[in-house]
Amino acid sequence: MGKVYGAIDGRLKDFLLAQRMFFVATAPSGADGHINLSPKGLSGSFAVLAPDRVAYLDYTGSGVETIAHLRDNGRIVLMFCAFEGPPKIVRLHGRGVPVLPGEPRFDELVAAFDAPPLPGLRSVIEVTVTRVSDSCGFGVPQMRYVADRDQLARYLGRKSDAEIEEYWATRNATSIDGQAVFSPARR
Repeated sequence: MGKVYGAIDGRLKDFLLAQRMFFVATAPSGADGHINLSPKGLSGSFAVLAPDRVAYLDYTGSGVETIAHLRDNGRIVLMFCAFEGPPKIVRLHGRGVPVLPGEPRFDELVAAFDAPPLPGLRSVIEVTVTRVSDSCGFGVPQMRYVADRDQLARYLGRKSDAEIEEYWATRNATSIDGQAVFSPARR
């Protein structure tokens, strides 16, 4: 039976930090935009900042829906599934904000993570958690973690800062629904 919690307690924090992968879902305002669901992972890319605040490192990728949707309405949910050990699912609903390199709180947020970021860090997504819930996870398969993939770090590690910014300007400038993502000063 599922339960709703008042905040992220120590037991939930341990569960969240132990998961190797989680999922992020956002949607634009209105009925016509595309809902986005993305898997996230890479060791050390998620942090619990407070009982009602979490953050994750958002790396350069093929899409930029989360940033666009958060700028539009701020709604976000993160879902963590136990693929190893006892079955459990935890969802963190809340309001998110992308914090970009060069913005005042960016360095402070990056310092909250256990490891230095990989090349190509596009933003830190900070979430104020408004609802914490769990459910059984009986339908989630058991799987074994082998290793983090290193292709993203290798690919972006070969790029200069200017090349990464060019990628953002040409491939991450708008969402799939045409929402502008970065301000003109950023592009």
